[in-house]
Amino acid sequence: MIEQIWFGQHPLRWLAWPLLWPLSRLFAVISQRRRQQFESGVKQSYRAPVPIVVVGNITAGGNGKTPVVIWLVETLQALGYTPGVVSRGYGAKAPSYPLMVDASTLTQHCGDEPKLIYQRTGAPVAVSPVRSEAVKALLPQGVDIIITDDGLQHYALQRDIELVVVDGVRRFGNEQLLPLGPLRESTARLQSVDAIITNGGNAHPGEASMQLVPDLAVNLTTGERRAVGELGRLIAMAGIGHPPRFFNTLAQLGAQVTMSQGFADHKDFSADELIALAAKGDALIMTEKDAVKCTQFAQDNWWYLPVSAKFEPQDAAYIINKIKEVKEQYGPSSS
Repeated sequence: MIEQIWFGQHPLRWLAWPLLWPLSRLFAVISQRRRQQFESGVKQSYRAPVPIVVVGNITAGGNGKTPVVIWLVETLQALGYTPGVVSRGYGAKAPSYPLMVDASTLTQHCGDEPKLIYQRTGAPVAVSPVRSEAVKALLPQGVDIIITDDGLQHYALQRDIELVVVDGVRRFGNEQLLPLGPLRESTARLQSVDAIITNGGNAHPGEASMQLVPDLAVNLTTGERRAVGELGRLIAMAGIGHPPRFFNTLAQLGAQVTMSQGFADHKDFSADELIALAAKGDALIMTEKDAVKCTQFAQDNWWYLPVSAKFEPQDAAYIINKIKEVKEQYGPSSS
């Protein structure tokens, strides 16, 4: 219902307005004051000895930030850089922080997105609610560029480049601040970022167009790869910020989806609930982000669909050249 009020035409939106508008104004005052305190030096912020690239958004929920982070890491690795990634580890609780992610790290400790980034890229990934502590944990790993997965509003960490990811279909909804609308900051904030990356839909002038391109489905137990159309009657599930995006992708691929089940973002799944769900079709298909949490109890007919960010060549070049320019300003001592 909240999402429908924010992004749709739910009839309760008119009732929500007088109730939530005062809270939205209060949120605006508090968040703006907090940012000003960091910018003026009243509150201390950390400056890392290597370039910091923030991949964030101004709306609540998932917009496709993690695929952008993976694309950045893989592109920079191919160019000879040694990028590292920091994350808050949303939805997880580690025994201690900062936490360095490795192959044995449980998603309950690091979160699904950091584990996914580590598995896809092999790059050093550090998790901490205090992102400066995660940055410090990465420095001994020899990284020369650090990318933060989310954290646009985490002003305690200074940054060199800000990339904002926008849902190209839903955009900014009713363009109101939380809790009346989905915005963490006003749309005016976009005027100060280095690039606006539009995921799907139609990019507006000056925005970088990005598409999530699906690959073959991957079996969770064997690693076998197949086209989704070859998997029979599918039960589709997604525990991401906007599950319909995943379901629409399956439809575009011609998958035989007999049932779609959306879950809360970052949901911690149990074996029993997914086994029962999978029994309703020939196979269960999920996102790669969900798959990292289900590998230990996966069944033979469970599959995930990996996706990768794809940019227009000129937009990719603009983003990477921005990072190169900043890296040169730091000099060889930052590598």
